[in-house]
Parts: sequence; structure tokens; C-alpha cells
Amino acid sequence: MNEKFEAVIGLEVHAQLLTDTKIFCSCSTKFGNEPNSNVCPICLGHPGVLPVLNKKVVEFALLMGFATKSTINTNSVFARKNYFYPDLPKGYQISQLEKPICEFGSIEIEKKDGTKKNIGITRIHMEEDAGKSIHDRGETTSIDVNRCGVPLLEIVSEPDMRNAEEAYLYLAKIKQLVQYLGICDGNMEEGSLRCDANISVRPIGQKELGTKAEIKNMNSFRNVERAINYEIHRQIELIEDGRKVIQQTLLWDADANEAYPMRSKEEAHDYRYFPDPDLVPIDINVEWFDEIKGRVPELPDAKRERFINAFALPVYDAGVLAQTKELADYFEQVTKVTNDYKAASNWVMVEVLKVLNEQKIEINNFPVSPQNLGGLINLIQNGTISGKIAKDVFTEMLETLQTAETIVKEKNLVQISDTSEIEKIIQQIFDANENQVKEFLEGKEKVFGFFVGQTMKATKGKANPQVVNDLLKQKFESLKQ
Repeated sequence: MNEKFEAVIGLEVHAQLLTDTKIFCSCSTKFGNEPNSNVCPICLGHPGVLPVLNKKVVEFALLMGFATKSTINTNSVFARKNYFYPDLPKGYQISQLEKPICEFGSIEIEKKDGTKKNIGITRIHMEEDAGKSIHDRGETTSIDVNRCGVPLLEIVSEPDMRNAEEAYLYLAKIKQLVQYLGICDGNMEEGSLRCDANISVRPIGQKELGTKAEIKNMNSFRNVERAINYEIHRQIELIEDGRKVIQQTLLWDADANEAYPMRSKEEAHDYRYFPDPDLVPIDINVEWFDEIKGRVPELPDAKRERFINAFALPVYDAGVLAQTKELADYFEQVTKVTNDYKAASNWVMVEVLKVLNEQKIEINNFPVSPQNLGGLINLIQNGTISGKIAKDVFTEMLETLQTAETIVKEKNLVQISDTSEIEKIIQQIFDANENQVKEFLEGKEKVFGFFVGQTMKATKGKANPQVVNDLLKQKFESLKQ
């Protein structure tokens, strides 16, 4: 970015909540159903109907508030946000304006250089989603109102981010938190996590904010980063050319890698908010407040620190393993079977994640149980099999779902640690490779690896590598004398 300017960025994140039914009615929230099938008179706003608040939505809002160290308003109210749009059949959206359920929170991010930064959260409030306009059918626009009334949390940050990296990390932390809490699946591609960015630039040292633009339609983390960088550069170019930045809403076009205007916002839009007359104020009693607070799980930062301290893991390992609650739980189940925590970390981070990525599955569907993986690691640790054989056993475990012990026994893969047997094999290799023996004795030490490889090959990988190395060293030492 131009060193004369700094960006000021705030994000508005909408998290679609994992409730079975909508926020004010009993219609299903299931994604992918036939268009306009998850609807009823309440979510369509027919005359004479009355909304009834889904208690689960308030519970999820409280969990997010606790996770972000927010102030919880135990008394809050719903308001009608009035505007007209084809996918909003009621002509208003039920949201919160005054007295949102959560305020004044924060999230800590850690940048690539290791520095940490707190990003303030202005508010978290509950609201219902609007429908969806589909513009891909020639000259017509279709409306699917299945999404109308699906519960959302809107999480509004302070304008504390100064570049696209910070915005990316903040959004990633939001996604991680809602997934840990089990309140949102975080799928940006399906629209269950959506993000709008408010961006302005100003000369470095200036306190007054510049004119902001809002960017919408960013359906991936990569697009959020690209869109923010694009807009920062666009605004700086306008200012340096002596032109004005116009307050407007922009839509991000990922294919063209640019944003284009949706509508201007010369004046703040008047939504004519007023308290919803059909919904009573929310009053959270102390007992329920404490109950929900007690259900907040161990969160990613705390879990990462515990992994470092309890299992003596490197910071990097702990960060990878704590990335999702499910992966962290899997790793911890492995550690209940084996006390070789670093080996457990390596197997999960390398072999397990490799299979998950290749097969595009989640850890909950991984075929090898943590107990069986721990059993495999124990066989390496106690010298029953070598690390090389363990890779083959692991492949067999994926295919057959058998335990490592069963596979090793059936295929006779037990590691050879009998020194007399290995000594005989080494002698045969020495007799067959006199030139290489001579090269080593003349100082060509790289040839040592050749003898290790030949010995392992002769034993079909079953020889104990440490025993092989020790015996080879002894053999060469005896020849030098």
C-alpha cells in the first residue's frame, strides 16, 4: 500500500445460525430444499400472523457474546427495519437497533510476524434473513424466499483493521469461533457466513476518517482479501489524481477481479426503525444467563495454549491441531492411548490431514479411529514395527478398518531386532559389495547410506533401523582396526 496513506476497515459479518427452525416460526432452515418450500404465513408476513421468538437464537447469541468478551444486555428489544426489495416480502426485516443483545466485545488476531492485535466489536445483534434473488435465467429474476426468517447474528466490528491481512485474520477468527461454539457452519460458499466490508483511506497521521465505500458479494476468504486490496488501491488512486471518493455500495466481481457500483450512498439510508409491536422485550434472568455462560466450550486460543503446556508441542503444531474443535478432539483422543505426544501430533498433522484433503472429508468421517491411530504409534514406540512399516500399516488400516496390531500380526510385519539375524544379513551384503566397503574405508562416508538401504531392503523394511545403524558402525570399526 502507498506509504502516504492508511486504510480504515470495518467488517459486518452475518452468521446464519444452526437452528432447526426459523427465528419467528417453525419452518425448516435446511439449505438446498426446493425453492419457496420452507415458507409459511409468518415468515411471509401475511396479515394477522404473530411471530414467536425461537429461544435457541437467543442462546446462540449469548454464546457468541461470551466468546467475544462482550457486554451482554439482559434486556434487549427487536425493531422493524423498513425497506422495499423483491426478496423481502414483508417490506421490513425484524432486527435490533437500540439495545442489541451484545456490545463492546473484542477478538484478538495474530499476524504472520507474530504480533497480536485486538479488533473491537461494536455490537452483535439478532435478526432474520431476507430471501434470495436469482439473476441467472435470462432477462428474468426469480425469487426464492426459503431464506426469509432464517436466524442471523450480525457481528459489527470497530474500524480497527488497517489492511487486508488483518481483515482476513479477523474473519477467519469469527469463523473459527462460531464453529467451535457449534452455532454456524461457517460455509461462505453456501452463504451461511457472509461479510460486507466498509473501507476508507486517509493520509497517515490524519484522525478524520475518509469517505467510505461498502463492498458486498464476497463469498470466500480469498475474495475478501482481494476485494479489500482492490478498493484500497482504487481510493488512493482517486485521491492522488485529485478526484473525490464517493460514498457508495460496490459489488465484488471475482471473475473480473474488480468491484462495480450497486447504488450510491450520498446520504445515510433511512430505514425508519421502530420497535416491533408484535414482539415483547427480551428479559434474560440470572439463572439462564449463568447456565449459558457455563456451556461456553474451551475456545481455540485457550486450547492452543493448553496443547503447548500439557503436551510440550511447538506453537505451530498446537495452532494446526486447535484449528477446529473436531480435529483438536481427535488429537486428544489419540493422546489418551499413547504418551508419545509429538508423534501423535505429527501423524495427525501430516498423515491424517493428507487423507482428509485428498478425500475431501471431515475428521468426523475419518475411517481410522483415534484409538487405533494411538495403537499404531505405540507399536512404533515400543519397537514392534519401524516408521516405514507403519506407513504401510496405516494405509491398510484406512482400507480395512482393522487395528494396527491385527494387521502387523496377520502380515508378519514385526520388526527384526535380533542382532544375530541382522549381523548375518549385513555380512552377506558386505561380501556382495566389496568395492563399496573399500570406498567407505577410504573415507567416502556417504556410502554408509547404501549399506543401510541394502540391509532394509534385504529385510523387507522389517529390520530395526537403529539396530542396523549401530551394527553397521561396529562392523566398519572392526574392519578399520
